[in-house]
Amino acid sequence: MPTTNATDGTPLHYRVLGDGPRDVVLVHGWMVSGAVWDPMLEKLDMTGLRLLVLDHRGTGPSGRPASGYSLEQYAKDVLAVADHAKAQRFTLVGHSMGGQICKWVAAEAPARVSGLVLLNTVPASGLPLPPDAAGLFRTSAGDREKQKTILGLACKQLSPESLEVLLKDSGSVGKDAIEQCFDSWTAGGFAHRLSAITAPTLVVATDDPFLPPVFLKQAVVGLIQNARLTHLPGPGHYPQVERPAETAALLSAFLAGNAAQA
Repeated sequence: MPTTNATDGTPLHYRVLGDGPRDVVLVHGWMVSGAVWDPMLEKLDMTGLRLLVLDHRGTGPSGRPASGYSLEQYAKDVLAVADHAKAQRFTLVGHSMGGQICKWVAAEAPARVSGLVLLNTVPASGLPLPPDAAGLFRTSAGDREKQKTILGLACKQLSPESLEVLLKDSGSVGKDAIEQCFDSWTAGGFAHRLSAITAPTLVVATDDPFLPPVFLKQAVVGLIQNARLTHLPGPGHYPQVERPAETAALLSAFLAGNAAQA
């Protein structure tokens, strides 16, 4: 399992799956680690692909510093992993807060990003929550019942088995990551940078109660050139866990189409 260091010295862990010529970097969101992608990866056609699945600081085996949980630092972390893996040009796949991070990377280093797939992405402008929800989310570190409530609010087709897997993963995420990540993704604040993104972009919307399709079309798709929206009906906020086969099929179709265009 490769490990590299972030610009501030934090150890960053990632997995490499496949040995194809096309690099795909998977960027997870808040309250989970890179393990959140596993159900989808089991269904994904890996032909021709090399996947880099990273664990953000504060999650999985990566380092747990007291600070550095900003969107800008996360973007630097993604590029540090790509550099370490010698992935010069790659497709980015981001979920939720991970979608924000992917947009930052694509705006910062457009020549390196060949495509963007954004699953239930938080907008670059952020997503402020009502005070009661914000209090629940921000104080959920290590609290199984609070995290179970959050997943219950967010998901629509999560099996009991998948819920347990997510809760085990969420319970291991560090307190600093839970709190500071929450502050970062709710604040956003970089919508003005999206005009720099040149990569073909697929925004996947579901029946997510927090990020419905109409909202994502306005807040995300409308701000990125070469972006389009697709709607996967049924699941809530975690389609890669709730409906892994269908999510894998959407990703495969995008990658195939993007390769043909290239």
